[in-house]
Amino acid sequence: MPVHIIGNFLIYCVINAFTPGPGNILALNTVSNYGWKKGRPLFFGIYAGYYVVQILCAVIVYGVVAFFPGLMVILKYIGTAYILWLAFQIAISRPHSNSSARSASFLKGFMLQLVNVKIYLFGITALTGYVVEYSSSFFMYLFFVLIIATIGTIATNTWIGIGYLINDFYLKRYKIINIILSILLLQCAYSMLFH
Repeated sequence: MPVHIIGNFLIYCVINAFTPGPGNILALNTVSNYGWKKGRPLFFGIYAGYYVVQILCAVIVYGVVAFFPGLMVILKYIGTAYILWLAFQIAISRPHSNSSARSASFLKGFMLQLVNVKIYLFGITALTGYVVEYSSSFFMYLFFVLIIATIGTIATNTWIGIGYLINDFYLKRYKIINIILSILLLQCAYSMLFH
């Protein structure tokens, strides 16, 4: 796999993982309302759910590659369309307040990730856009989704760890941050189609 593809894969992963999504927002909200100690079960549920969903993504993509190889080209274009949509949504998004977490349970964090469409699309798009062309090994897919889940966990920890700092910084500079993230995602979409 060429180095520039690995670089684009990592850029895509970092942007996707660190931008506000259901898991990051819930983690920020929970740490704000409950603190680290009381929120810890929910955070561990989010982490565990992230890894389970990414492993499911590897299984899904491996099954498609093994049994429907022609479908990968279509999934690549769907993934590119998703990245373009995500870039647009980030560019036009505005900060908004979130409702309080009612409970900070492991199950709540885990179940949130199991139904979090963003991380399914994240994993499938990353694999189909950057990995499938260079490998059809399930273990290679598993390796890359574990990288995705680890980056996602680091992102969630960042949202937890510096909670209000990110919130304050983002609220003050959200327009420029969103434009920069969107441009980086456009570069990722371009590289998926024309590398």
